[in-house]
Amino acid sequence: MITISNDKLSVSISEKGAELQSLQHSGLEYLWQAHVSWPKHAPVLFPIVGELKDGKYIFENKEYKMSRHGFAREKVFKSFQTSDTSVIFTLTSDEDTLKIYPFSFVFKIEYRLEATTLLCTYIVENTDSKLMYFSVGGHPAFNVPLKSELIYFDYSLKFNNDSVLKRYMIHDGLIGDDSETIHLRNNELQLQPSLFYTDAIVLKHPGSNEVELLTSKDKRGLKFVFDGFPYFGIWAAEDAPFVCLEPWCGIADNIHHDYQLIYKEGINKLDVGESWQRRWSVEVY
Repeated sequence: MITISNDKLSVSISEKGAELQSLQHSGLEYLWQAHVSWPKHAPVLFPIVGELKDGKYIFENKEYKMSRHGFAREKVFKSFQTSDTSVIFTLTSDEDTLKIYPFSFVFKIEYRLEATTLLCTYIVENTDSKLMYFSVGGHPAFNVPLKSELIYFDYSLKFNNDSVLKRYMIHDGLIGDDSETIHLRNNELQLQPSLFYTDAIVLKHPGSNEVELLTSKDKRGLKFVFDGFPYFGIWAAEDAPFVCLEPWCGIADNIHHDYQLIYKEGINKLDVGESWQRRWSVEVY
């Protein structure tokens, strides 16, 4: 376990999956603590996001199997603490990954603190001799309510540039062609468990790049910024007291997908020897 801290924040991260374990500010824990309803905190999604159709994909006429969200969350990363307030985790391709994902790569995750903000940067490097195809995303879960005297319904998600959300429906883990419109009040979505009874709220190319978890009944909350992520998921386990804010560069397969990795919706391409990066951040208050 690695801990980084400053005079505002204390953050702990596990080498397994380079997964956040704790995010504390002034004695308050903001991160979901992996209770029985969902035994994770903030898994990292790589080299796919979501579900593959029939759990498989095809690349260069060969079929590969891969489970939901990819393998990075189950791998042990190497860590290098660069300062009291920053750490870099590294995962490198090996014989096991090549059996299910035929690309040589280096995947780095940097966590860094600036005042009351945690910044998470994903860096992908193509060390192969061919074009690399991949997806990457975050899945951090935040406690709702943040204070025990409040309830789930007290909280809302406020979007900085959306008054209407177009929710793409999920069918057995795959993205369907159907959608529903969610009208917001003052750009706010009131949280209620029933929102997630049919799985996550999946947004494609939302107008917003910021969402704030807030309540009128307390001053504590957070602002989540996700520039450069074309897809965004919002999810909670059934009736569980948390909400996941999920920035994605990639998305689950469509129900009509033909299994070909190169035609997968939202897939990223990286040239030989090149690197790619995206960053999300969460400011707590």
